[in-house]
Amino acid sequence: ARLFTDTVSGARVERPGLAEALRECRPGDTLIVWKLDRLGRSLPHLVEIVRELGERGVGFRSLQEQLDTTTAGGTLIFHIFAALAEFERDLIRDRTKAGLAAARARGRIGGRPKGVDLKKKKAALALKKEGGHSVREICEIVGISRNTYYKYTREEQR
Repeated sequence: ARLFTDTVSGARVERPGLAEALRECRPGDTLIVWKLDRLGRSLPHLVEIVRELGERGVGFRSLQEQLDTTTAGGTLIFHIFAALAEFERDLIRDRTKAGLAAARARGRIGGRPKGVDLKKKKAALALKKEGGHSVREICEIVGISRNTYYKYTREEQR
């Protein structure tokens, strides 16, 4: 038996003690933690870690919660935790979708704002209309890329 410790919070992403403990686990081993919240940052994260351990043939025990995946009852309880974690993810996804739909209904358009510089667009289109300049020259004069130039000309044709 080896003891691994982390001096950082369970909520931190980088936890060298946990990483080392997970690397050291071999089939037939059991990873024992004092409390569930010491292992995972969240319920979904905890479920993922314990699933990975199970796939590798490694058991899991939490002393405080008396959870032991090496027993049928412990596995059942853990599967209930996993179902709750999935339910929580689904609720978050549904709330996010509903929030985005409500925002769209109010006229809010999501995503990054369009980066159209109207002065540059007008200048590029004026130089094109004037004639006598190549696409490359127009792009250099206005300070835009060829892709932006062609985007402006496509938009003008609509």
